[in-house]
Amino acid sequence: MNFRAYWRLCKPGIVRMVMLTAGFGWLFAHEGIPGLSSVPNLLLGLLGIGLGAAGSAVLNNVLEYQFDAKMHRTQNREIPSGKIEPAHALGFGLVLTLAGVGLLLAVNLLTAFLVLLTAFLYVAVYTPLKRMTWLNTSIGAIPGALPIACGWTAATGTMDFGAWIAFAILYAWQHPHFYAIAWMYKEDYARGGFKMLSVTDPSGTKLCLHSLLYAFFLLAVSIVPALLGPAGWIYAIGAFALGMYMLLGTVKFTASRSVEDARGLLKASLIYLPGLLAVLAIDFAVF
Repeated sequence: MNFRAYWRLCKPGIVRMVMLTAGFGWLFAHEGIPGLSSVPNLLLGLLGIGLGAAGSAVLNNVLEYQFDAKMHRTQNREIPSGKIEPAHALGFGLVLTLAGVGLLLAVNLLTAFLVLLTAFLYVAVYTPLKRMTWLNTSIGAIPGALPIACGWTAATGTMDFGAWIAFAILYAWQHPHFYAIAWMYKEDYARGGFKMLSVTDPSGTKLCLHSLLYAFFLLAVSIVPALLGPAGWIYAIGAFALGMYMLLGTVKFTASRSVEDARGLLKASLIYLPGLLAVLAIDFAVF
């Protein structure tokens, strides 16, 4: 067995981001730095959420390998390149997903259900929609934002107001992030038959407008935890600075519509989430 190929099939970069956002939700739910007694719950929750994300990524690869073969950036992935058979990948993805859900039953039923829902929406709804409508990004942002809510529910067992605010932050963040990727690879997406907004509107007018709207929304919603609690002024300053960083990157990309500035916006989005988690942790540690 080619273990490296199966590892890459899981899209480890995406899994790391999922686990990071789940950790953000868990920390946010505790309203402070929790004690060591809660660490086993965190580790079990992150492992289950990570396995669910890995399984969903594998199943996404199974459904899209024929289209991936048409695009330059994906044609060397494990299934289209022949390193892994589709049937083997299908079984692997199902095992990972079910293992993640099974582990999360030991955390709580709600978190297990949300991870299963996330996998269903990502694989069975978002994946086919990518070849049907440009709205796929906004719809796909729902399962993309659920991991942060899963982190919250792993800590509390409830899906209350704070969980929805965390969900809204991640939902908004995904739009400029994925629109930047869609612009960078619009020719490739067109070859693969994906109806991304950059393909259906090659001028970029709608894509830039949507990116700006969601960047403004991200800036606004990220401040809510400081306005309504539990975060304090350190988080408020950090969230505002990071939100402005994302917004300015979006404005720069909108003005030029260049691949270079799209790549700059993508880098800004990848800095944003770890940065927001860091300022929240610092805020909780100080207060």
